[in-house]
Amino acid sequence: MPRSINRFSLTPSLAQQAPRQLPMNSLTRKAVIAGILGNALEWYDFALYGHFSLFIGQTFFPEEEPGLAMLAAFAVFSVSFFMRPLGAMIFSSIGDRYGRKKALSLSMLGMAIPTAAIGLLPAFSEIGYLATVLLVLLRLFQGLSVGAES
Repeated sequence: MPRSINRFSLTPSLAQQAPRQLPMNSLTRKAVIAGILGNALEWYDFALYGHFSLFIGQTFFPEEEPGLAMLAAFAVFSVSFFMRPLGAMIFSSIGDRYGRKKALSLSMLGMAIPTAAIGLLPAFSEIGYLATVLLVLLRLFQGLSVGAES
């Protein structure tokens, strides 16, 4: 039985064609680089916190039980992940209302300021449980900011 070839089978489909690459202007290139750097710095903080959790536990929690201090440090680490959905909702409305650039700038500031403040926090031995409360609050703000990228 002879096979028939219709005219549609001879033309290449869109899936087989190579995608067209649009030229990237300098403004787009700067925006891409800024986004990559901002994202890298945000996740670098999360990686550092996890890496230094033993030290953070010893610094910001009572020293009676070292194991509990480390567990508490991981609990504070996880607090920021619970704020991400709320941050996504808040920053999406900011982006819709004022523009994506404003939302991204606020997100990066919202990550940079608490990160610097965590580095400047006094230890538990100096101000007691206030150090722990401030650490939790700053991690909450960081979680909100990371949620902006969702």
